[in-house]
Amino acid sequence: MTRFVEFINTADPRLATELVSPAAVFQVPGRAEPVHGPQGYLEIIGMMRGGFPDVQWTLEETVIEGDVIAARFTMRGTHRGPFFGVPPTGKTIAVQALNIYRFSTGKIVSEVGQPDLLGLMQQIGALPRS
Repeated sequence: MTRFVEFINTADPRLATELVSPAAVFQVPGRAEPVHGPQGYLEIIGMMRGGFPDVQWTLEETVIEGDVIAARFTMRGTHRGPFFGVPPTGKTIAVQALNIYRFSTGKIVSEVGQPDLLGLMQQIGALPRS
């Protein structure tokens, strides 16, 4: 997971190929269809960096059972580009994400991610806070 955090924080294509199976499937909130393989994961990171160019993930906790890892992250960044139709606000975010990964032969073969999009949208002013 340390190498994976390095990958998502740098978007290094070399690490994508090293860590993500070509057959990997990723479920992405807000998308009807999953994305696939190293390029698909780079696409996910690109979506986040489009809205938050300085986005960084901090791994807070992991639970491992067999070939499955549940990982809780804090995602931090500054809203400097459009995100889900919201123009840049310059506001900073700090939101949690809980992702479940499945591994095979040392590579990620699937991820289901659950970022706190409600909290994120509230923090950039797109939705009212409760």
